[in-house]
Amino acid sequence: MACTTILVGKHASYDGSTIVARNEDSPNGKFEPQKMMVIHPEDQPRTYTSVLSHLSFELPDNPMRYSSVPDVIQGHGVWAAAGFNEANVGMSATETITSNERVLGADPLVEYVPAHGEPGDPDYTPEVPGGLSEEDFVTVVLPYIHSAREGVQRLGALLEQYGTYEMNGIAFSDADEIWWLETIGGHHWIAKRVPDDAYVTMPNQLGIDYFDLLDAEGEQVEHMASPDLREWMAENHLNLTNTNRLEPEDILDEEYFTDDLDDLEGEEADAYEEYLADLMDLIADVREGMRSGEIFNPREAFGSHSDSDHVYNTPRAWYMQRCLNPHDGWDGPDAAFTPESDDIPWSRVPERKVTIEDVKYVLSSHYQGTEYDCYGNKGTHATRNAYRPIGINRNSQLAVLQIRPYVPEPLQCIQWMAFGSNAFNSLVALYANVDEMPAYLSDTTERVTTESFYWANRVIAALADARFNETSAKIESYQEKIGSLGHKMLRETDKAAADLADEQIPALLAKANDALCADLKVATDKLLGQVLYITSCAMKNGFAMSDNER
Repeated sequence: MACTTILVGKHASYDGSTIVARNEDSPNGKFEPQKMMVIHPEDQPRTYTSVLSHLSFELPDNPMRYSSVPDVIQGHGVWAAAGFNEANVGMSATETITSNERVLGADPLVEYVPAHGEPGDPDYTPEVPGGLSEEDFVTVVLPYIHSAREGVQRLGALLEQYGTYEMNGIAFSDADEIWWLETIGGHHWIAKRVPDDAYVTMPNQLGIDYFDLLDAEGEQVEHMASPDLREWMAENHLNLTNTNRLEPEDILDEEYFTDDLDDLEGEEADAYEEYLADLMDLIADVREGMRSGEIFNPREAFGSHSDSDHVYNTPRAWYMQRCLNPHDGWDGPDAAFTPESDDIPWSRVPERKVTIEDVKYVLSSHYQGTEYDCYGNKGTHATRNAYRPIGINRNSQLAVLQIRPYVPEPLQCIQWMAFGSNAFNSLVALYANVDEMPAYLSDTTERVTTESFYWANRVIAALADARFNETSAKIESYQEKIGSLGHKMLRETDKAAADLADEQIPALLAKANDALCADLKVATDKLLGQVLYITSCAMKNGFAMSDNER
């Protein structure tokens, strides 16, 4: 699935939360309706069968309740997408990522092979089931895990046993950690812990750019992987590290730092010299790790650097990081990274702490303020249509999974949701620890109706796109109003829940969700009327003269 992901570590977020956010985008030419659901243990299958790959296997008998954002249209599987379980563990699956011919030749994808002929025919061959993938991951993992780390371990074991038929990136979160898992070929995988003080950007491309095999094979502090990854890589010559370019001067220009030393005196100079010595020791350790094969760049080994990446993928990472680190110099001939750079970092420490609104902005973006903005007036027609926007017409839904460590556990998990094209919608805050979601978000069907939050947003976006500049003020006002109502609801409900027993809290949270969605519907209907009026006034068959004025 074409998607965009951002992960925010707890020390990089505005309130100490872990934040996992992902756009789910339909394929070109399709618009897949989505809804929200809560799956209860009694509704979870005990024998799971994939619709697309025909794989069937037994599931554990102890599932937990979990939230999900499945497809509305039946016939191609659940595609549960994102949610929280009762243990306050979040999961978002999946970000379709890229690979290369060497990897796919070394460990082919596990694709479904239909039966040939009819049973009893001389040439009959039975079907061969395929592996697991986006259709399946949330359903077969999220109800059974009690931490982000445990999510990596369960999914990794399933990948090793059953394989996958496509390349995917999957996020797991709890109150302390975020882990990002990337599938490698049919049965292999790697996972890396998101640094607490950093954010990660993922644009449909294998992204991890630094991996420590020694850690993955040992204490697994920040890295996990398939048990045989080292041997498999060596057997298939997948590590592309050029050990001839590992001298210190190839990694870091020491003069860049020693120039600063000339401006310091006394204790400051001593402290800086000590810092510089520690830095050079670290570089030496990394260099030796790369020489020995313990440390390598997975993006180079397992990923892609194609021409299409430079149109479809890398520009999105470039713009997200440009927004969150605006003073790093993104323009001109001396820019460290351009929209087509292959080495944009996987993770980065933001200039300031990242908010829910920052996450929404970058996942709604269309390169605002640059010559690449499809709604802008900078550059040329060619530049304004050069790169794939993040906030695209076929965004299906955006799920932002926030785990707040400063409130009691029943209140911690907030699933912020938006539907339709993100440039024109708003995030609504929803407590996840409930038995059902509001009807405005859960009763969506194939029928187009403004009684559904999904369809109302789709209609608004189609109308507003045609008159972007005239409708933008109304859209921004609506987004601010809904965001403000969400934060207000959380503050008031957190306070109201303080004196309740744990078993009483889900009912309170469901009531708060319903009340917010009632206000949401009123505001959304109002915005639809405003956008409809503006766009109607600009219709080509309009005429200034009229009769029967009143």
